[in-house]
Amino acid sequence: MLSIKDLSWSLGSGEEILKNISLELPEGKLTVITGPNGGGKTSLAKLIAGLEKPDSGEISLDGENITDWDITRRSKAGIGYAFQQPVRFKGLNVRDLMELAAQRSLSEREICEILGKVGLCANEYLDRTIDASLSGGEAKRIEIASVLAKKDAKVLVFDEPEAGIDLWSFSSLIDAFERLKATENKSLLIISHQERILEISDYIVVIADGNVTKAGTREEILGGLFGEEKAERCPLGKDKEDNKNA
Repeated sequence: MLSIKDLSWSLGSGEEILKNISLELPEGKLTVITGPNGGGKTSLAKLIAGLEKPDSGEISLDGENITDWDITRRSKAGIGYAFQQPVRFKGLNVRDLMELAAQRSLSEREICEILGKVGLCANEYLDRTIDASLSGGEAKRIEIASVLAKKDAKVLVFDEPEAGIDLWSFSSLIDAFERLKATENKSLLIISHQERILEISDYIVVIADGNVTKAGTREEILGGLFGEEKAERCPLGKDKEDNKNA
């Protein structure tokens, strides 16, 4: 289990981004962290992965304090991270990427099984180069597959996987996450504000202005996020209804 206690982080300018965040990621469940842009969601994902170091607080994995570990040590300990914008590698093909992620040679059967989990056919993608010839959706799913190639991964973090992809690719990503949720006994963490991703979650955490404002099961949180009545406002700041009556 990944546990976060009183985690705070600021920019170099001194602007406080995360303020005493505390939460736990349950094993074998899908947790979605959502909230308004600029609230600190991606910053939290980077702190979990080890891309940034907190100002204070503690991150623990299975009871062990990993706060001071770098991204390589965390990866070896079982934390997988998929960037918001997948990295493309000139001259590296899908097979190479899978084996680098797994840190061992993989049989075609193993690669086929991994790619199948994200809805890709190994025969079509095994020798494809990780470059601009891949669509946004293809690159996203290949990156997710590379995270899955590490068999001993315990926590998988995906930062806004829907960013920059088309509707068809997004639907395929939803299918991929549903398969992962059903077949992988891992802690899945997705940073997202997309309703369809929230709908397949087990738990939802809302972060705004650097604080956890809501946290609970999907049933407890989702209705409040999208069911609350919101007043429509015009650019001048008056309620739409007021403008009708003006």
